[in-house]
Amino acid sequence: MRVLVISQYFWPEGFRINELTSSLVDRGVETTVLTGKPNYPEGRIYSGYKAGGCLAEFMGRVPVLRVPLYPRGQRSAPRLALNYFSFIISGALFGPWLLRSVRPDIILVYCPSPLLQALPALLIGWIKRVPVVTYVQDLWPESLEATGYVRSRWILGAVEGVVKFIYRHSDLVLVSSRPFIDSVRRLAPNVRIAYYPNSVDKSFCDPSAAAGIELPVLEQGFCVVFAGNVGSAQAVQVIVEAAARLLAHRDIHLVILGSGSELDWMRLEAERRQLTNLHLAGRLPVETMPFLLAKASALLVTLADRPIFAATVPNKIQAYMAVGRPIIACMNGEGARLIADADAGLAVPAEDPGALADAVLRLYGMSESQRARLGANAQAYYREHFDHEKLVTELIGHMNKLIGSDI
Repeated sequence: MRVLVISQYFWPEGFRINELTSSLVDRGVETTVLTGKPNYPEGRIYSGYKAGGCLAEFMGRVPVLRVPLYPRGQRSAPRLALNYFSFIISGALFGPWLLRSVRPDIILVYCPSPLLQALPALLIGWIKRVPVVTYVQDLWPESLEATGYVRSRWILGAVEGVVKFIYRHSDLVLVSSRPFIDSVRRLAPNVRIAYYPNSVDKSFCDPSAAAGIELPVLEQGFCVVFAGNVGSAQAVQVIVEAAARLLAHRDIHLVILGSGSELDWMRLEAERRQLTNLHLAGRLPVETMPFLLAKASALLVTLADRPIFAATVPNKIQAYMAVGRPIIACMNGEGARLIADADAGLAVPAEDPGALADAVLRLYGMSESQRARLGANAQAYYREHFDHEKLVTELIGHMNKLIGSDI
């Protein structure tokens, strides 16, 4: 089987599609990637790349073809819109030429925001006359509205029309969260939909073998670690407010590993309010994450109090479960339900700093054996429901079924 992966985001940006693509190649699936220039999450084109021009390179054994991309910047709706549209236009204009000698059997388009990146995939699928699988990570236009970047009902309605077109012209829609099924079905009643959750790289299951980096704060007291994007969707103000409530507990530290549009605000608030228990480590190499997460006393995931986010399962939940540490989920809906079902930690309402602070204190007050039990539950749940190799097999099965192959 020959697979063409199309995604606005790809290595060296830290997205799930990187590991998935590598595993397809390991299974003997001939795989090519069409993507943009790396710039997430800082919003600047990575060193060694430039925004303009096309580029061909390799990630290991995977051929990677890159089209021009306008960088997303920070906290700028116009720049973000230009970033999204630049990939759509570049993918449609340059993609067919770059892929002129590529003969895929199927196209897999990986769709965190924006879902609109599926448009060039549909065009290339039409040109190549092959089925297109759209793997949905975020619901549009709901996510667009919830993050506050777009408030115009006219624009949101237009985006919904495009999303409807994408769903209806996809041969299969994979969704990373079960509640997404109803949202997709509302716009495309007849489309084939399958639940296909995220997983993480195998290194998260064996963090002792992962690349290490020294972070002294993780050697101090009781450390609650938040990892990943620091943006409006994560409602990180709840972490700042919880830190203020926990300031008197000198042995408790809240540690942020990551960057994003709200990191500078968090830094200013921590300085203004003298929150010495809030540590902002910034963005660190993705290969060090398993090692660092395993050093945490507990792991924290937050999402804003919006209906769309109640339907979302952030990929960090699978990463947290895989490393086997207790989890605090300050969020509503499906992600919180998973933590409760797994008995992997504590779930509290989204954007409730008092409840978050209380949850930290509850875990802090537990014995080591009690916290170890929660971590073991998390890892067992991961192995049963989110194991990487099991899900790779499932994805290959979905694609083989579409192309009528037994390979």
